[in-house]
Amino acid sequence: MSAKIRTAVIGVGYLGQFHAEKYAQLPESELVAVVDTSIDRAREVASQVGAAAESDYRDLLDKVDAVSIVVPTQYHFEVAQAFLSRGIHVLLEKPITTTVEEADELIRIATEKQAVFQVGHLERFNPVVIALDGLLTAPRFIESVRIAPFKPRGTDVNVVLDLMIHDIDIIQTIVGSRVTKINSIGAPVFTDEEDIANARITFESGCVANVTASRISLKSERKMRIFQADSYISVDFQNKSLAIFRKGEGEMLPGVPNVKMEEKTFEQGDALKAEISSFLDCIRTGKAPVVTGHDGKRALETALMISKQL
Repeated sequence: MSAKIRTAVIGVGYLGQFHAEKYAQLPESELVAVVDTSIDRAREVASQVGAAAESDYRDLLDKVDAVSIVVPTQYHFEVAQAFLSRGIHVLLEKPITTTVEEADELIRIATEKQAVFQVGHLERFNPVVIALDGLLTAPRFIESVRIAPFKPRGTDVNVVLDLMIHDIDIIQTIVGSRVTKINSIGAPVFTDEEDIANARITFESGCVANVTASRISLKSERKMRIFQADSYISVDFQNKSLAIFRKGEGEMLPGVPNVKMEEKTFEQGDALKAEISSFLDCIRTGKAPVVTGHDGKRALETALMISKQL
């Protein structure tokens, strides 16, 4: 490997363009090319980031060390398999694949080829999610809401795989227990796939999560409330803030415990840049990614179980 990591972005639609911009900015990256089935789109983005434009990802299999794959979900397996099989490191946008079997195969290939395989659950790089580390003991009940106005992009999958999967990944990570039961309901509104969904997820630990996602709302909101013994935490992913409510000593009023509140706010930052920087660091150091292929598979399994009930 050269002094810089030779990188490329496969798929430069709305989100892929941002990937290309971050790779072009990071000093450890040499952005070799951007790829899109629309060569005009590839050339447009390439001219902005100072890279070559290609229409076929296979032309790069011998020219790069690492790629971001930001193509529609149904092509994730095909494209990721091609690069991982060559030992090329892959950052694959979520959801990892369309089936658990495909996810298993990508994980197997990455392990065999000793390639870094990271899944793009971007919310893990949100500073409020990072701040939860050390605050949680044994969550008993979690309530999350992730709603957004309708946008045509992302509608190749239902709202569970499009939006809810972010919260599924976070919840499964913080609960750290096996899912034992799921009840879900949803409905298509603007597309042929479900655009609004709710799931009640029960874990072996006894924790229950009530998760709602909608892509047909008038506003954007990404919030979660986590309840545990003697405290609860309110998380606003969008505004990067936490409110921590703890049971203190004594009583505010007779029979009413004293409740102390602590608020924390964080700078907006650049989660995508942090995600890509972490990916490149894992390539250099051999560390495991923040979001591994196994994490992506776990979130997909639960999302598919929810989707099956819809």
